[in-house]
Amino acid sequence: MERLTMIVLVAALLLLGIVLGAVVQIPLPLSLTLAALIGCWLLVFAVRERSGARRRSRT
Repeated sequence: MERLTMIVLVAALLLLGIVLGAVVQIPLPLSLTLAALIGCWLLVFAVRERSGARRRSRT
C-alpha cells in the first residue's frame, strides 16, 4: 500500500511540474484569467457536492 501511495505522489508531482511549466509560457493576464475560471469551477463543484451530501444524509 505504501508503494502505491508513493507512486501516486510522484505522478502528482510530475503533473504539477508539467502544468507549472505550461503556465510559465503564457502571458500573466491569461494565467490569472484561467486561474480565476478554474477557481470558480471548483467553488461551484464544492457547493454542488455539499448540497448533494446534505440531501443524501436526510434520506
